[in-house]
This record gives sequence, C-alpha cells and structure tokens, in this order.
Amino acid sequence: MRLSNFGVLEEAINNIDNTIKLNIYKKMYRSRKFEEGVIESVECKQIKSAVYLSIGQESIAAAIIEALGNKHYVFTQHRCHSTFLSLGGNILKIRDELLGLPTGSSNGKGGSNCLQIHENGINMFGHHGFIGENLPQAVGACFGSNKPTLCFLGDGAIEEDYIYPSIGFAVTHKLPIIIICEDNDLSILTKTEDRRSWDVSEVMKSFGIPSVNMADDPWSIYEKISGLFANTDGPIFLNIKTCRIKWHAGIGADKMHEWDRFSIVKEELLSLGLGSQLTVIEEEVNKEMDIVWDKKTLQQLLKK
Repeated sequence: MRLSNFGVLEEAINNIDNTIKLNIYKKMYRSRKFEEGVIESVECKQIKSAVYLSIGQESIAAAIIEALGNKHYVFTQHRCHSTFLSLGGNILKIRDELLGLPTGSSNGKGGSNCLQIHENGINMFGHHGFIGENLPQAVGACFGSNKPTLCFLGDGAIEEDYIYPSIGFAVTHKLPIIIICEDNDLSILTKTEDRRSWDVSEVMKSFGIPSVNMADDPWSIYEKISGLFANTDGPIFLNIKTCRIKWHAGIGADKMHEWDRFSIVKEELLSLGLGSQLTVIEEEVNKEMDIVWDKKTLQQLLKK
C-alpha cells in the first residue's frame, strides 16, 4: 500500500455531502494560493523574515475545521498559515503580519510561526518558538476553561519530554482536547526512522487515548472527527501522515515529498463531476488573492 493511502477510509468520500467536499476544497485552495502569494513576496523581498509554509499539508486543518467549526481553543505549531485561514482568520492580518506591519495579527512582531487571532468567535493562540510548548499550554487552557481544545504539533515536537506529562494530566482529568500530529516525517531534515524506534500512536494508546495513524486524506479525517470520535470523552490523538512540499523554513522545494494531497483531492473531485463548482471556487479565490497580493498596494503599505 502506498503511504498516501495509509489508514484511508475508502468509503469516506462517498459518505460526505458535496457541499462539505467543496468547502474543504475551498479551504485547501485558498491556503495554497495564499502561500503562492507569500512565495512571490519573499522573492520580491517584500517579506523579509522567515516563513513556514503549509503547502502540502493544507488538507489537515481544512478537514478538521470544516468538521468542528471554530468553537474550540486552537493552539498551533509553527507551520500554521493553513490553520489560520481555515478558521476564517482575517487574511489581511496574516499578510500584514508576514510583511512586518503594525496592522498584522501580532502587530508585525510575531511573524509566520506565531500567528494568532481572537475575534469573531475564533480563539487561535500563536506558537512561541519553543518546540512543542503549545501542548502544555493547550492542556492548561483546556483544564482552566473546560473549553474544547485543538492542539496541532509536528512529528519532531511530539518527541519533546514535556509532552507526555501533559498527556498524562489530560487523561487524568478527561480533558476535551484533540491532539493532531501533522507528521511530515521530518524534523527539519531528519527522518523519523533516524530519530526514534517507537510509534507515537501506540504510545498514546498506552495512555488509554483513542488514537489513529492515517494519511492526510481529508474525507477520512472528516469522518474520523465528526463520526467515529464524535462522542468520545477525554483526549483524542490523530497522527496524520502528510508531506511538506517546501523547506522547513523558507520557500525552497523539498526533494523528498512523496505526494501532494491537494492534487489528489482535486483529481477526486473532478472524477465526481464537480469540475464546474471547482472553477467557480478557484475564480473567486483568485480574485481575492489578486487584491491581497496586489503589488502596488503592497508597495504603498511598505512605504508607510
């Protein structure tokens, strides 16, 4: 079996309403086009700080947020552009944050990996640069508020030693937290097999946490979140295998990614006869991005 098909629920795509499929696609496409604008702005030296791109991993946040909405506290890892956009965060605030402008989501001082948004019912807390620190914070926030919480981690972060006391605390107190490991098999450039010999989903099961190991197929993720896990009390863990198409930091292309889930999803939707709907979505998003990344507008903003 190809890794891109690992843990995929074959019937999931047929169990999901077309409107939901198209909503997920729109989130993915919008994230992809935004990132293409970021790349161009880095090349033009308008964005001068490090960027951590979501290209290749868009399906995870798109499917989870489509299933759950924005009612949760959300704690993100450093690769969080797609999470911000899938939640409905203000796209001009993320753009301005990357440009280093005071109108950005953290007044232009946090940058790509520290995005946050606290408006219109959204509560997304930014990463702080200390790898994996967002899980202890998410557990504490969940405990203090008893508010459903999402925490996104990378497969490198899940190896940090302070992760597992936090997991134990969450289990002991049966906290309503969903932990998502966006597993691109790389800690900067080191593959998982060179870092550890244990499977994180098996470790989670030893804590008594419902846990799955699966690829980044959005239909399977949606079904897992909205169906199989819908009535589970306490923590839930998803290890979602995905591919980072761009470098750990920056706009260079990785040579080792095995698949591009966005391309797979588009092919699947076209095969279902949804091509005209995809065209409408793409035209709408393209118009939005033409405004967001208009070169004259950016030049004026950067002169202020």
